[in-house]
Amino acid sequence: MSFKERLKKFIGIKTEEELKVVKTPGQKAIEFFKSLLFAGIAALLIITFIIQNTRIPTGSMEGTILVGDFVLVNKFIYGSSSGKYIPFTQIELPYFTLPSVSEPERGDIVVFEYPGDRDDMVAKELNVNYVKRLIGMPGDVIEIKDKVVFVNNKENPIPPYIQYLAPFPVPKGKINPRIFPNGAPWNEDNYGPLKIPKKGFTLALDPGNIEWWRTIIDREYGKRVVAVNGTTITIDGKPVTSYTFKKDYYFMMGDNRDDSADSRFWGLVARDMVVGQAFIVLFSWDRDIPFSSPIKLIASIRLDRVLKLID
Repeated sequence: MSFKERLKKFIGIKTEEELKVVKTPGQKAIEFFKSLLFAGIAALLIITFIIQNTRIPTGSMEGTILVGDFVLVNKFIYGSSSGKYIPFTQIELPYFTLPSVSEPERGDIVVFEYPGDRDDMVAKELNVNYVKRLIGMPGDVIEIKDKVVFVNNKENPIPPYIQYLAPFPVPKGKINPRIFPNGAPWNEDNYGPLKIPKKGFTLALDPGNIEWWRTIIDREYGKRVVAVNGTTITIDGKPVTSYTFKKDYYFMMGDNRDDSADSRFWGLVARDMVVGQAFIVLFSWDRDIPFSSPIKLIASIRLDRVLKLID
């Protein structure tokens, strides 16, 4: 075989002899299914490690991201991971994470696995992704004063499409019992100060703050390990007076501040739950229109949001 013929074979160009071969229907079927298999594997690798599409079901990020937007997520930038669960089940799998190109930064619009309600070990539904803006980095101190966010005692930059539905803030001193952490004397508009845990950070524990951190410590162990007996705190059966965090954590908020279930309510996001960065709206339509009305659905496409970069 000549060099030219070998080159054609290497890049997939069929030789004249191969083109003359008449294939049986069985051979054609096998080739067809092979092509489908390779295409499926390629699509799976892209969705798992590079880019995936996510639909926005709630208005917590309006008007930055609208309900009905189909958003592309860059999974590669933060270091994508292999599947953590068997599809359509809650059975965990061993997984690995690729090295990140860059780390999440304050102000990024981040897609992450929902960690679960404030006091739950795990989310009631697994593989549920949320989209929020990253407000607090590991080691930051977060405080909200009359709806205004401060990070490390400096006013945080205001997102370009931020929204407030309630005209007046909830007064300081009016406690919201749903707020994170459990037992904190705050509300959604007057919150903190709260220090975001950083990997390696050691926190002094006492009966006055253990409920704030009980669930996060339990999650790091993967089981319920925190117990309190009078003034004695134990972790996995051992008396302790401090705890050193094993992971970095982030504080997330929606741009639609008065209609967002976010870190103010359910808590912090561990680094290994970050999926990727939302970067562009692929297309958008009115999700309230049923698929049984295809003409109305197509007519509802928001052309001004097609291929719109997210900031």
